[in-house]
Amino acid sequence: MAYGASAPASDLTLRARELQMVRDAVLAGGRPPARPRPLVARSWSRTLAAGLDPDAVNHRAAVALEEVERRRRTSPLGSVVDELRRVLTSVADASLFLMVVCDADGVILWREGAATVRLQADRLGFTEGAVWTEDQVGTNAIGTALAEAAPVQLFSAEHFEQGQQPWYCTAHPVHDPRTGDLLGVVDVSGPALTLHPALGVLVESAVRLAEGALWRRHEEGLDRLRREAEPLVGSGPLLVVDDHGWVAHHVGLAARDRVEAPRPDRPMTVPGLGLCLPERLSHGWLVRPSSGGAGAGAGVLLRLGADGVLDVVADDRAWRVSLTRRHAEVLGHLAAAGRSGLTAAALSTLLYGDTAHVVSARAEVSRLRRVVGALVTTGPYRLADGVVLDGSR
Repeated sequence: MAYGASAPASDLTLRARELQMVRDAVLAGGRPPARPRPLVARSWSRTLAAGLDPDAVNHRAAVALEEVERRRRTSPLGSVVDELRRVLTSVADASLFLMVVCDADGVILWREGAATVRLQADRLGFTEGAVWTEDQVGTNAIGTALAEAAPVQLFSAEHFEQGQQPWYCTAHPVHDPRTGDLLGVVDVSGPALTLHPALGVLVESAVRLAEGALWRRHEEGLDRLRREAEPLVGSGPLLVVDDHGWVAHHVGLAARDRVEAPRPDRPMTVPGLGLCLPERLSHGWLVRPSSGGAGAGAGVLLRLGADGVLDVVADDRAWRVSLTRRHAEVLGHLAAAGRSGLTAAALSTLLYGDTAHVVSARAEVSRLRRVVGALVTTGPYRLADGVVLDGSR
């Protein structure tokens, strides 16, 4: 936890004066009367390296209103803004601060609070659409929380820009409970001398409630997908999953929570199912073995043209992808190796003439798999079971 800009019993006015002396000494290259907090020192160092001026209002990057609206529509945080608002505006002194929600890029998407505080924020460029990252506005709770991947509370002269020193700000990252991905940051900011010691706990509680609400919506989505898919699925083995690979329904194999996120026209492998070709449903995917899955025979036929175009024919579906010359060469070597496959050292010898390029050989296979998916498998490198390159039988 990176909170702790001020102790609950501290005299805020005295603390602000102390921090001002520390900041002035550090930025002037002198010896400060006390060390800044390590988090603050790291942030000041990053901000100075970015070339920002501590005594100016540095240039504020911003996105257009249309882009703000687009980000609001696509952000999962849009579904929990009301929960955040209810928690953070329920306290008695809510009229003294702003609640701000930004995305993972530091773009402010929602901002609300008392008109007088909003006007003060406007003068700082602390408005919807502004990019509030360290490299734009210096040390601030939002940007520093993004940089440190941790909750941050800053008070008075811990801010880098002089114009932000009359403020405190308390920020907490919000993560997608399904994937752990950073979704954005929730921030509460207000006049420095109104900072309450319990504010950090309040913001953290709001974020935890929001993440809980996102998980409930995830579970509701799986329930909805399960009901929608029920009349469409027959006997197994199969899975019904959402766009992130979370399993809503399974037939004919052991239950599992999650598989690789499906993509259109990109084979995948699932333990117990083998090679699968995901089929799009209205709100998810049907994942079941191809006719060649689990060793049932040649279910996927590959035809590689001289121009590097790879035609893929599987069951009743066909598509094509373009390969680089190197990736076409790798595919040919893997097909020629048969089921025994190739080690990284063997592939290095075939591609480069020696075993000194094992890392490069591994990287080429990794890049090839990003294009063709589970058609190529590892340990050793080879074509997946049921996959045949025309002419390599």
